[in-house]
Amino acid sequence: MQDTPNEPDITDGEAAALARATVNLFRAWQLDDAEARTLLGGMPQRTWTSWKAGSIGSITPDIRARMAVLIGIHMGLRHLLADAARGYAWIRKANAGFGGRSALDVMMRGEIADLIKLRDYLGAKAG
Repeated sequence: MQDTPNEPDITDGEAAALARATVNLFRAWQLDDAEARTLLGGMPQRTWTSWKAGSIGSITPDIRARMAVLIGIHMGLRHLLADAARGYAWIRKANAGFGGRSALDVMMRGEIADLIKLRDYLGAKAG
């Protein structure tokens, strides 16, 4: 497993809330199971299925950090785009800033560094 970035410590209660928010976010982004699991660092299908059913178990530091960054991406989009539906759709749209690829294409490499770059890109756009 790779090292996680220097993100603030996330308590177990916060991690469970982040997991529920992440499941909802992925539904809004219309991710399939494989896409969702990749963004969560290759989470096993069984664990993802449990999460979707509302059963959140222990959460690794890597997944905690990934979820925090993913929610940061969502917040950045909400700041930039007043219409939530536009933000959800933006994830799949081709973007000149990513060489014609979509944000989801960038994130699907599965590396947390790509998630962080996208979050920072949105932060820079927001000024």
